Parts: sequence; structure tokens; C-alpha cells
Amino acid sequence: MRKIKEVLRLIKDCKVSQAQTAQICKISRASIQEYLMRFKASGLNWPLSETINEIELENRLFPRDKRQGVKRPEPDYNYLIQEIRRQNVTMALLWEEYKQNHPDGYQYSQFCNLFKTYSKKMNYSMRQEHKAGEKTFVDFGEGLSFIDKKTGLKTGTKIFVSVWGASKYTFVQATTGEDLHSWIKVNVDALEYFGGCSKAIVPDNLKSAVTKACKYEPTINPTYADFAKHYNTVIFPARTYRPKDKSLAENGVLLAKRWILAKLRNNIFYSLAEINDAIAELLEQFNDKKMKRLGKSRRELFEALDKPQLMPLPDNRYEFAEWKKARVNINYHILYDKHNYSVPYTYVHKEVEVRATVNSIEIYLKGSRICSHRRSYRQHAYTTVKEHMLPSHLKYAEWTPERILQWAQKYGDAVKEIAQQVMDARKFPEQAYKSCLGIIRLGKRYESDRLNNACQRALNYRTCSYQAINNILEKGLDNQTETTETSITMNIDHENIRGAEYYQQEEIADLAPVFSKN
Repeated sequence: MRKIKEVLRLIKDCKVSQAQTAQICKISRASIQEYLMRFKASGLNWPLSETINEIELENRLFPRDKRQGVKRPEPDYNYLIQEIRRQNVTMALLWEEYKQNHPDGYQYSQFCNLFKTYSKKMNYSMRQEHKAGEKTFVDFGEGLSFIDKKTGLKTGTKIFVSVWGASKYTFVQATTGEDLHSWIKVNVDALEYFGGCSKAIVPDNLKSAVTKACKYEPTINPTYADFAKHYNTVIFPARTYRPKDKSLAENGVLLAKRWILAKLRNNIFYSLAEINDAIAELLEQFNDKKMKRLGKSRRELFEALDKPQLMPLPDNRYEFAEWKKARVNINYHILYDKHNYSVPYTYVHKEVEVRATVNSIEIYLKGSRICSHRRSYRQHAYTTVKEHMLPSHLKYAEWTPERILQWAQKYGDAVKEIAQQVMDARKFPEQAYKSCLGIIRLGKRYESDRLNNACQRALNYRTCSYQAINNILEKGLDNQTETTETSITMNIDHENIRGAEYYQQEEIADLAPVFSKN
């Protein structure tokens, strides 16, 4: 009121313009014009009477709204919280619907302020506006234990929890560990329980999900990325040291422990299946339980919000596949799980990616599949496709059986003979290239004569392998002469050596009384 009085004094008494008055009083010209209009409408005269104090002046200039005592209809906040999570629903649209039902209701700005104030009274997870069908949050927690009937040993478990962002609909399952195979299985089981997939999955930064954690560009585990591709979803890891990014998952784990695991704490289980059967029964009750703040259950919200937005599951269940890197050897084979698989010869020395399932091996180069094989579990064996073998192409004709034998001949005849036998033992000579090169390269560590003697000794004892020849050289057996070896096994004639015939006769004589009694 003092500032309004100063404005009136400057304009009425001092005849100062409105622009200059605005600069002096540090207020806008629009405010000055409003004050003058209110003063004129109040019926007051200038100068003011001494009997008018600031309270009366305020009441005359700013009369109370006749409708101020009328209570405006409050919005249905629970309905607003539910609807704002739907796709493409905005506060402006909800306000328009509110005004249609309540024409005398709040204006848009006050409507938004009331909703914001109400949201602050709720916990953080409720204040997050997760759109329907947008995200599911997944995480592990400590689970129950079961006893092995055979050994009596107690085995601990982990519980996997998957929670929908909009409806809080929850899936819980126990597993024996956090390894990659277990992680993929529980994720697949969760999607099948929901009957569909969200547009994004938000995991924590465990190794099974994120190979390398990074605030800006985290590296997703190749198998988990392959899983996401199969279900046409996106992996969106929570930021490191940002627990609010996965608050729903952590809260879901906490609620699962309180409402499910706590009820089973006194039960004795003898298998993982028994634990999951008990969890499944209580999980249905948990999802059907009404939430106090919203007045609806998780299942009801899921049916209304998330389920209509679900992305359909593919026809086939995801088959667990492990990804590893390998390099194509000069024999155009790659090694995976101690078995060799052929690759087209043009990819020699290239680094490739191997996708391995229970039944198949697929080999990729820069995202493109170049070949596949049926998986074999024979260790140190070869799976070779004829079409992958080396043709008469000059660029790749560097390694041939003839060249291998020619190189081996430089170290001696025995080395050449060993290389020939090693190649003859394989279905395709190319499968033996690595073994032959390993034997020949021993000539860089040992003298040629020693290598040739070692190979000759291996030929005598029919142990034609790289490992056998390497052992002979390491132990210095190549320096032992053949006469020393044969002298150990030659027959010695001496009167104290009776021979095998003597003991055979003694045994027959000892058994004679037994046969006579019978």
C-alpha cells in the first residue's frame, strides 16, 4: 500500500508521467495503469482522508471476490495419476475433461499446481510418470534356501523381480545364481508370465546384463542384446550410482521379500521347484492385493494400462546363445569349446564372433553371418565343410600339404615323416596344419638334429603328436641312444632267473592236491 500511495502522489501531486513513475518505483506501466483504474473505481478522492488507513485502502482498491467463499470441486487425483501414465495423455487434456464435468472448477494453472502438490505427498516411485507399456524394471535380490535330500547341503537362491512402470504389476521367481544362463531364463519366464513385452527393459549394471558400465554408452552383454533383438525390445540400463533410475525394481524386491518371502521364512524346501511353486501362489495374492493409495490392485491397473500396450511375443521362445570372439587360423578353422569348425578360406586371420546354442554354431563377421554348423561336443576334433576348403587360388595357396612336407624336410627325414603321418591321420590335410606347424616350429627352440632325433623316437614308439615330441625334447630323451633303451628290455641268461615257465609249473603243482580232493 505504501508503494501505491507513492504512485498516486507522484502522478497526482507531482504531475510525473506514468513512464517516469514506473522507473522511479521500479514497477511496470501496466501495474501503474491498474492502480489508477482501481483508485478511480473505488470512488476515493485525492488526497486521501486521514481517517483511511492502509487496511481500508486495500479493501477499497482490492475488494474481496464475491465467489471466494464458494468451494471449487476438487479433481480426482487418483484418476489423474492413473490416466497421466497412458500413452499421449497430457495434463491439458485432463484439465479439459475436468472443466467439462465441472465448469466452475479450477483454471489450468491452479489445476496443475494442485496435482503437483498432491503428487509430492506420495513416494517417489508414484511421482514418476511411467507411460503405459513403456518400461519394465528388473533386478535380483537375496532369496530363500533349499536342502538337498541326498547330501543334506543347504543351497541359497536369488530372487528375480520384474515390475511394470505404470501398473506396478510384478513377477517374482527364484533361481540358483546370477550367471548369464540364469539371467536369460528368468527374463524369458517373466515375459511369458506377462504375455507380452514392454518397449524397454531397465536392468541394473550386473555383468550378465552390462559387460561394461558407462554413464553415457554402456556396453550391453552380447547374449542379452541378442535376447532383446529376439523380443524386439530395448535394453536401457540404469545409470551407475543413480538408484532412483531403478527405484521400482528395488522397491519391488523389497515388497517381494515382505509380502512373499517373509511368509515362507519358516518353510523347509528340498528343491528350487518347491520354492517357485510356493512363490507363484503368493505372487497371485500379491498382485490381487489392493493398493491403499490408488484403491486398485496391480492386476487391475495392468489390465487397464499396460496390457493393451504390450508388444506381442514371437512364435518361438528365445534359445540361450553364448557369444564369443575367435580368430580364423591358417587352416581356416576357428576353435570353440575345444572343437574346430571350418570357415570359408577367404576369412583367414579375420576376427569373427561365434554365436553358440545347444544345437548350433553360427559364425559372424561384422554382424553378418558367414557360416553355421551343427554343434559338436567332441573335444579336439574337426567339423569341416568341403566348400570352405582352399581352392587353387594363388593368394590362398600359400599353405598346402606339399609345402608343409617341404618345410619339414629341412629339419630331417624323420620330421617329414612325422608331418606326413599327422596329415594322413586326418580326414582333410588342412585339419593337421596347426599340429605340423607346431612340430616344425620346435626347430626354432632346438637344434635341427635334436628335433629330427626326437621325431625318430616318436616314430619308433608311434606317438606322432606335437605334445609327445615336445616332451621328448624337454626331458632330453632324444639324446639317449637306441642301444641303451634296448639293453633294458633284452633277455638275460642267469641261473637265478627261473623264467615264466617255472612259475607256471609251480602253480599247477600247488593246485594238484585241491583237484585230487574234489
